[in-house]
Amino acid sequence: MIIDSRAYARAGLLGNPSDGYFGKTISLSIKNFGAHILLFQSPELVIEPQEADANSFRNIYHLRDTAALIGYNGGIPIIKAAIKKFCDYCITNNIRLANKNFTIRYNSTIPRQVGMAGSSAIIIATLKALMQFYQVEIPLHILPNVALEAETQEMGINAGLQDRVIQCYEGVVHMDFNKDQMAQHGHGVYTPLDPNKMPKLYLAYKTQLGKVSGKVLNEIRAKYDKGDEHTIATLQTIASLADEGIKAIEAQDYNLLGELINANFDNRCKIMTISESNMELINTARNCGASASFTGSGGAIIGTYQDDEMLKKLVYSLKKLNARVIKPYII
Repeated sequence: MIIDSRAYARAGLLGNPSDGYFGKTISLSIKNFGAHILLFQSPELVIEPQEADANSFRNIYHLRDTAALIGYNGGIPIIKAAIKKFCDYCITNNIRLANKNFTIRYNSTIPRQVGMAGSSAIIIATLKALMQFYQVEIPLHILPNVALEAETQEMGINAGLQDRVIQCYEGVVHMDFNKDQMAQHGHGVYTPLDPNKMPKLYLAYKTQLGKVSGKVLNEIRAKYDKGDEHTIATLQTIASLADEGIKAIEAQDYNLLGELINANFDNRCKIMTISESNMELINTARNCGASASFTGSGGAIIGTYQDDEMLKKLVYSLKKLNARVIKPYII
């Protein structure tokens, strides 16, 4: 039996990055890009290396370009971390796994390091495949926690639950990570929203701007941990935008939603350094009349647009920056 498992890219629409600080967010799952896992029984446990795991290069420039585009670690360490946390979960919950091994093969079309949650998609797809292979059921609201621990505990990456929640639930989800809820239950309150009420959305990304999200967010984490009042207050403001976003979506008030998206990014600028190239991406989109904010840590933006004429203008203007524009397909 061959198990075929998938998890999709995500875009943070509002509240990002307050999820790691007991905040609130709205995220959506994007079927345009995804991570794909094939898993089948074999005599030994094998993780098949892919192009991202290669240690052989045509020349020094090929190595440089590869490292700049996909980083240094590839997908194998991520899958190892996911498998370990799955095993840890089963041991903790007294689940005895069948005595059988597997080969796992992965592929991902999610642009790397541009804030669309490529690493967590590989982890979620791996966990889903393992659950099916060993016939283990991890509750949906717990699965994001297991995925997060694979990155935070096993790989030392600074991350929040937002990415993992939307990749498990899919669609459009409002998430409330308030401190009391998290302390009492260990997970947030996750409320699916109606995708049919979403406005016209565009997504643009530029792989040359990619950054490892954990490193980008370290700047905010350091200030937050020191108790910086400005940072804490700004994160609370950003979180409140997600609640306002629910009202705007339900009322289909897309002008207000666009204003909230812009406010999300503008507040983010108050507590972290934004590169000149990323600012150029945001400003170019806004000069076309669209709203714009990061989908995640930078390198990709999302926003609302009014009509096809504005979308054409976005495509034309952002292409000059070597940025690709797509219409996100929400699952």
